Amino acid sequence: RVGGTVPGRRHRLGGSPADAAPTTGSVSDAAHAAIELAARTSYGRLVALLAARSRDVAGAEDALSDAFLSALRTWPSDGVPANPDAWLLSAARRRMIDAGRREDVRRDAAPALAYVSTLANAAGEGQTLPDRRLELLFACAHPAIDPAIRTPLMLQTVLGLEASDIAGAFLTAPAAMAQRLVRAKRKIRDAGIPFEIPDTAHLASRLDDVLHAIYAAFGAGWDALTGSDPTRVDLTDEAIFLGRLIVAAMPDHAEARGLLALMLYCHARRGARRAPDGAYVPLSQQSPHAWDQAMIGEAEALLTALARLGTPGRYQVEAAIQSAHIWRVIDPSRDPAALVYLYDGLLHYAPTVGALVNRAAAIAVAHGAQAGLDAATAIPPALIETYQPYWALTAHLLQALGRATDADQARARAAGMTSDPAVRAFLLGGAPER
Repeated sequence: RVGGTVPGRRHRLGGSPADAAPTTGSVSDAAHAAIELAARTSYGRLVALLAARSRDVAGAEDALSDAFLSALRTWPSDGVPANPDAWLLSAARRRMIDAGRREDVRRDAAPALAYVSTLANAAGEGQTLPDRRLELLFACAHPAIDPAIRTPLMLQTVLGLEASDIAGAFLTAPAAMAQRLVRAKRKIRDAGIPFEIPDTAHLASRLDDVLHAIYAAFGAGWDALTGSDPTRVDLTDEAIFLGRLIVAAMPDHAEARGLLALMLYCHARRGARRAPDGAYVPLSQQSPHAWDQAMIGEAEALLTALARLGTPGRYQVEAAIQSAHIWRVIDPSRDPAALVYLYDGLLHYAPTVGALVNRAAAIAVAHGAQAGLDAATAIPPALIETYQPYWALTAHLLQALGRATDADQARARAAGMTSDPAVRAFLLGGAPER
């Protein structure tokens, strides 16, 4: 239903099939299928068009929600319009006109409403609606917007996710997340933040912010408990959707394609992360037959094309690391030192604690447990005090070196830092961590 779970997305739309006119059979089924398709594929595009001139994102979302509710009530009886997006755009425009009855509001909104009217009329005549979602993403990543809210703002405005779903992914109270999103949208409107692709001088930094937000959304989805809530929004799917959107709009940007490749490599292994009984399965023990081979093939094609460009960056290196991990599982005879080299490259672009810990793990595979432990213990203590992967790796290396008591202490510390029961059971079972 619209307003609950639709395939791939959970939208901020009201109503349900019960609100529609009572019809039966294929007409009603076709109508609801068309509405769900529009919600899944056109929500962000329509919000961007409605808000492009007025910058009133919240008003555009409300108007579009009413348009979808109207579609639920009329399409089952009247039939699906020839151009559903144009119909929804026109209905949302009428809602915005109704909301602006006061003369001063109408006067201020007139240019934006005229723009939307022109688009709706053109679409009704068979012309394709423009896609301004990329401009909306850049508006969400504007320097005037709090960096901490940029990712949630993109997820809601472009994908239509509920504040409660976003809050769950970012470990924030739903009410607090909703308030922060409202303030951010008000900032876009009141500050007059333009819906535009930045000029060359500012494009790189703003696009970096957009890519960072997409990667943060993917990471939040990747870290979520598998199967803990069947209604939970899958942010990994949503992030890949946004990644494809960026690549389609900016196909020549190497880092955008690198980020898409990185996410595809990881997502391809999603089905192998848990055994049938729910037990955690580390990468080194996963069966390649459980991976999505088509997705890996797509990622490989992206990475191969990027290698020819000769313009490396963080996401391209991270994608190459994921490719190397995958091929090491397929062919263990491959030189493990290549991973150390790749992590050295990653540290040049992103000197994070995660990269340092993973480099230590790669050194252990290439040069032995003691070399890996030396690299791990060289990491500044302040960085790893509460970083769970460090203690999991340290436990594994200490165990390999015969230091069982120290390994048990590190393992217990790592297990106490995870909220995933399967990972905790895996760690306390003493199996080697990857």
